[in-house]
Amino acid sequence: MPNWLALNYHDPIEIVSGKGNRVIDADGKSYLDFFAGILTNMIGYDVPEVRAAVERQLATGVVHTSTLYLLRGQIELAEKIARLSGIPDAKVFFTNSGTEANETALLLATYARKTDQVLAMRQSYHGRSFGAISVTANRSWKNNSLSPLNVHFLHGADRHLTQFKGLSDADYIAACVDDLRHVLATSVSNDVAALIAEPVQGVGGFTMAPDGLFAAYKEVLDEQGILFISDEVQTGWGRTGSSFFGIGNHGVTPDMITFAKGLGNGFAVGGVVARGDLMDAPHAVGLSTFGGNPIAMAAANATLDYVLDHDLQANAARTGEIIISGLKAAAERLSVVKGVRGKGLMFAVDLETPAQAGRFMELTKRAGLLAGKGGLYGTAIRMAPPLTLTVEEATEGLGIIVTALETIDAEAAAQ
Repeated sequence: MPNWLALNYHDPIEIVSGKGNRVIDADGKSYLDFFAGILTNMIGYDVPEVRAAVERQLATGVVHTSTLYLLRGQIELAEKIARLSGIPDAKVFFTNSGTEANETALLLATYARKTDQVLAMRQSYHGRSFGAISVTANRSWKNNSLSPLNVHFLHGADRHLTQFKGLSDADYIAACVDDLRHVLATSVSNDVAALIAEPVQGVGGFTMAPDGLFAAYKEVLDEQGILFISDEVQTGWGRTGSSFFGIGNHGVTPDMITFAKGLGNGFAVGGVVARGDLMDAPHAVGLSTFGGNPIAMAAANATLDYVLDHDLQANAARTGEIIISGLKAAAERLSVVKGVRGKGLMFAVDLETPAQAGRFMELTKRAGLLAGKGGLYGTAIRMAPPLTLTVEEATEGLGIIVTALETIDAEAAAQ
C-alpha cells in the first residue's frame, strides 16, 4: 500500500462488524460511529432492507452486465433522482465515485461552453483524479500543479480571513460577489464553463458559505451563461436537515448535481444529474463499465427509499440540533474550542492546533466513538453520523465529545 494512504489513529483499527450505528473492531471493542466511513454508511450498518435488496439481486446470478444492456435498477433510480433534483428535464449518468462524478460534470460543462475555464471555491475538495485535483483548493490534498483546466478560485467559505472578520452575512456575500465580478473582469479570457462548489466543504472541515451566497453568485453567472455544478457528494440526501440537497439552503437549482458516498450505503455508486440538453450534448459514444452495476443499484434504490420512507432528513435536523446546540454551549467555557459549525448531521469543531485535533481523535477512540478530522489547517474535527442516529445516541455521542474537549482544555491550561 502507498505511503500516502491515510489512516486514522496512532494504532489504526480494523472494523470487522457493525449493527445500527455502531461498529466493532478486531479486538472486540465497540464504537458509536460518528464518521460513517466518510459519510458513506448513510443509514448505518446491517440494514435489513438494503441487505434484502442486494441478496435478491445476487440470487439472480447477475452481478454485472455493463450499460450495453438495459438495467432496470438504473432507470428506477434515475427517475427518483431526477425528480428529487428539481432540475428541469433532468437526466442521470451513473459512475463509481464522487471523483468520477465530478470529472463527468466538468466534461459536460466544458463541452457545452467550449472553454477550459472553470471557477471553484477556496478550501474546496472535489476528488483525487487529475481534473478533480485541479479544482481542489487545499494544498494538503493537491499533488500536482499541472491541470487540464484553467481554474480561478473564489471566496465564500473563508470568513476567518482578516478582510472578512466581523462582516454580517449580507456584507460578506456582497464582498464575495464583488470579488466574483472582479475575477470575471480581470482573470479570465472570454467564456467560463462553470462554477463547481460544495454547499458544505467536506475536507475543508465542514466550512460553508452563508445561506444565499450561491444564489447571489448564480445571478452573476447567469448574466454570462456560466453553468453551476453543486457537488453534493457529502451534502446530499437530507444530511443537512434543512434541505434534501445542500444547495437548497441557498434557494438555488443548479444546472448539475454530482452525488456519491451515502447513496449506496457502502456500495460504490456515484453520478451526475443534469439538464437534459447538457447531458445529451457530447457527440462521442460513452458508457461506464462498472458505473450503476446491478448490485450497486439494488443497494442505492433500497437506501434512497429508506431515507424517504423514514423521513431521515427530519431526523437529521432533530438529532443534529441536539449535538450542535450542545457543542456551542460547551464551547463558551472551553478556550481550546475556536468554533462550532454545522447543519443537521454534518458538524465540526475547530481546535487551536493539529496536535489537539489528533489528541481528540485518540480520546474519543478510547471512549468508544469514531470521528474524523481535517480542515485547511488540520485543526477541525468533522463528524457526520448515519442519518438513522437516535436521540439517545446523539446525547451519548455529545457527552463523549464534550468530555474529550474538556480533557484537552484542561491539558492546555496546565501547560
